[in-house]
Amino acid sequence: MTDLPAAAPPRPSLALYWGMTRPGFLAITPVACAIGLATAAACGHSVNAITATVTVLLATLAQACANVLNDYEDARNGADAANQGAIAPFTGGSGFIQRGQASAAQTRALARALGAVLVVAGLVLASVTGGGLLLVGLAGVALGWAYSSPPFKLMSRGLGELAVALCWWLIVIGADYVQRGHFFWMPAAVGMSYALLVANILLANGLPDALGDASVGKRTLAVRLGARGAALLYAELALLAYGWVIVGVVMVVLPQAALWSLVSAPVSAVAAVLVWQRARTPGRLRPALVLTIAACLLHGVAMTVGLASMAG
Repeated sequence: MTDLPAAAPPRPSLALYWGMTRPGFLAITPVACAIGLATAAACGHSVNAITATVTVLLATLAQACANVLNDYEDARNGADAANQGAIAPFTGGSGFIQRGQASAAQTRALARALGAVLVVAGLVLASVTGGGLLLVGLAGVALGWAYSSPPFKLMSRGLGELAVALCWWLIVIGADYVQRGHFFWMPAAVGMSYALLVANILLANGLPDALGDASVGKRTLAVRLGARGAALLYAELALLAYGWVIVGVVMVVLPQAALWSLVSAPVSAVAAVLVWQRARTPGRLRPALVLTIAACLLHGVAMTVGLASMAG
């Protein structure tokens, strides 16, 4: 564990607090919610604008809280300070602690404040929409905490990508549940491809951070597999995501409208090629990181549009 500065910088501004949530990554959560809302609409359930909006806000708040908590834990274990190859703003955390703009204590306090709001508001939403949402919420909170925090530290054990995939899969299921009022297999099936592409964001982002992470004993999947192994897994996850869409439609597990999501496949393919070519020179990965996020968002938006077209 790294010693943290004792002196606290001035109280962060609202703009700095916003930056500490890593807003550039938050878009993937509203898109996941949109997929879940679209699956409910496709099955004939009218979307309640109020509960849909609250769902999006709370899910995004959960991601923001997890991002801030991750910054705090990576300051404690020294990973961000040791990281000399970060590609801002995609990897290496927000950097505010390392630049002295915020202290670790302030970062922890923000994570706790966001978490408190999340728990209270989540309980209110669950009381209105049904107890099943409480199960989804508890699972998501547990995964978000265990992702960074001891004793689990899932990312440091090479389980970060699995945790992230599960979290965004649960977001799709939860958004559908809020409108439907009960669990159903369709959002679980539809959300799988999106969850895999979200996992690829983390996997690709781990490559520039691998040397710094390894130096402090943070054994992420990128560290464990090495450059080539991580690049190969990246391609396999992308193939699995798009393959599942095709197989799911053929097996009538997914509706034909899910095929709209394949529009992002060429973007993922280009990103996979770049990751393979540049994994050993991670400083050149910026285009691949941008394309990875773009492919995920495009996939989710196209899936949403396709499913929404089925709504009566």
